[in-house]
Amino acid sequence: MPRLLILGGTTEATALAKRLASHPRIDARVSLAGRTRNPVLPPLPTRIGGFGGVEGLAAYLRDEGIGAAIDATHPFAARISANAAAACAQAGVPLRLLTRPAWVAGPRDRWIGVPDMDAAAQALRDLGDTVFLTIGRQEVAAFEAMPGKRYLIRAVDPPEPMPALPRMSLILDRGPFTLEGERALMRGHGVEVVVSKNSGGRATDAKLEAARELGLPVVMVQRPAGNGVAELYGVEDAMEWLEGM
Repeated sequence: MPRLLILGGTTEATALAKRLASHPRIDARVSLAGRTRNPVLPPLPTRIGGFGGVEGLAAYLRDEGIGAAIDATHPFAARISANAAAACAQAGVPLRLLTRPAWVAGPRDRWIGVPDMDAAAQALRDLGDTVFLTIGRQEVAAFEAMPGKRYLIRAVDPPEPMPALPRMSLILDRGPFTLEGERALMRGHGVEVVVSKNSGGRATDAKLEAARELGLPVVMVQRPAGNGVAELYGVEDAMEWLEGM
């Protein structure tokens, strides 16, 4: 059984790490990008920080004798995934993408699909005044292009630097979130529009159900294009692939 590297940072990565923590044959370790100040550490040997691009990751794969890799990073971690695909190809290491299905709008949803954060900001022009940004902390600066709105920003860590938005409130919190909690938050802050990345998964989908119940529009940022890496949907698929190697 080859030594395994999990590029982590998601609930799926943590669930897979838990399955492998006591596995008798699979020697696995996890790498976290270090974008969160106090990450939830998986129950496996874990390194935190970047590799220094494609060449650095390829060298790590060779030096550590990694024989297989699973990219279980966030669906919007496009650069990390691209580097992983290029480095694994360079080092001759089999790679799979452990992902989650994207959310799909239902008949009662009022979604406005956009390709990126700049387009999301522009989409707010003719929508409500109070905007709930549920996009993390790294891309909130894009909304400086629409400074007249009132923003409620939720992230695990504060944005750095803080965006220049004159009417802004910050909530520091980490999912999973409940429908009751999301409904109360939106009502309590008078939210009129939600902005979200289409990350999929159950940990943060309650905001979409709450928006549906309250009749709120959701500006939904589409996922970046993939890198042609074969996908695994769920921990069981990942375990089956590993056991079959």
